[in-house]
Amino acid sequence: GRRRVYGLCLVIMILSSFGCGFSVCTTRRSCVMVSLGFFRFILGLGIGGDYPLSATIMSEFANKRTRGAFIAAVFSMQGLGILVSSAVTMAICVAFKSGGDGFEVVKEAPAEADIAWRLILMIGALPAALTFYWRMLMPETARYTALVENNIVQAAKDMQRVMSISHLSDETTTEPPPLPPPASYKLFSRRFLHLHGRDLFAASVNWFLVDVVFYTSNLLLSQIFSHYSDKPSSSTPENVYDAAFEVAELGAIIAACSTIPGYWFTVYFIDKIGRVKIQIMGFFFMAVIYLVAGIPYSWYWSKHEQNKKGFMVLYGLIFFFCNFGPNTTTFIIPAELFPARFRSTCHGISGAVGKLGAIVGTVGFLWATKEMDGDDINQVYPEVNRMRIAFLVLSGVCIAGIFVTYFFTKETMGRSLEDNELEQDSNDEGEIEPPIVNGQSSASTLLQTR
Repeated sequence: GRRRVYGLCLVIMILSSFGCGFSVCTTRRSCVMVSLGFFRFILGLGIGGDYPLSATIMSEFANKRTRGAFIAAVFSMQGLGILVSSAVTMAICVAFKSGGDGFEVVKEAPAEADIAWRLILMIGALPAALTFYWRMLMPETARYTALVENNIVQAAKDMQRVMSISHLSDETTTEPPPLPPPASYKLFSRRFLHLHGRDLFAASVNWFLVDVVFYTSNLLLSQIFSHYSDKPSSSTPENVYDAAFEVAELGAIIAACSTIPGYWFTVYFIDKIGRVKIQIMGFFFMAVIYLVAGIPYSWYWSKHEQNKKGFMVLYGLIFFFCNFGPNTTTFIIPAELFPARFRSTCHGISGAVGKLGAIVGTVGFLWATKEMDGDDINQVYPEVNRMRIAFLVLSGVCIAGIFVTYFFTKETMGRSLEDNELEQDSNDEGEIEPPIVNGQSSASTLLQTR
């Protein structure tokens, strides 16, 4: 069930976040990294479960007219989380720098810095812990209860509890006839691939492509900003607090100016324009920006300050159109396309394939920012040719996303989840015919109106 696993994922995230702060060792680098890596892996399990469940639960509670906006609003809280986490990091850096020897130029981190980074990671568990009580009060989604557990009475009660629908009580006082068993085909069976293989392919590939772009752009950001501010990334910062503060400050600026506006543009337009059009538009404008920024890359970094500012504005627009585009829609679409019994699983598969794209993006970042041999004083860091090629490749990835979206992705705007499911399963021999209770379909009437 959604509710139980949702609570379990939250517990995993809370405990692993605290665990990151309690990573063993303080001075041995390898020891700290192994311990921290272990707890970050566990944290990834919790987040990896929270992603599909957040989208699925919201999609199953929402109605078809505003479902996209509700799911996008849930996802948009990620932008607020980035902003708050940046603020927490900056506050802790300032506090530790003011209270210790941070004003002195040091090559190694002062002893108290070992507490600072642990505190930053552990504070991340507090907002999650505050939601535990309300998450446990949340009822199971009616769609899961009705369509997977085949318990119409409990589904109606849960729906009444959430929506305060009093007129349903008379219709559900008597035990309805049992629903026929769900379709017999299983995940990745031939029947599943015939009915849902195209949708799973489209959702997974689009998520893969956008994560290649998104993670590469995020990683390149610090390198580009360092060059913009005339502080090469290879130079030693005044101290570790200044270094962490600069990274957090940059994250906050991008979140406030590009990421959060992009999310909320999606919230407003998703149920007016549609998922497919927004996704194509986002991929298109990102492709154009990468071309405009990549081809004359060295020109932007000439001695004219306005050129540099123009490049930074362009780069900020990448994050805007990524979030007012495929980064948000790839989170929404898998939660709407698949039958109830596969919905969260297929969303998780799509997200997992997306993270493979993140790995590809990370490898590409390492290649693009690799310092060249030689002492060419005219070399722009990151190296011009590598960055130009990287930008052109990212533009090509976005163009691929346009084609995959146009030819393989179905529009789900304005359709109930049951409409999508019944359309795909209409020819299946195991199609569910909802029973008639008090002259109407107890399951489909209850759910399809949503």
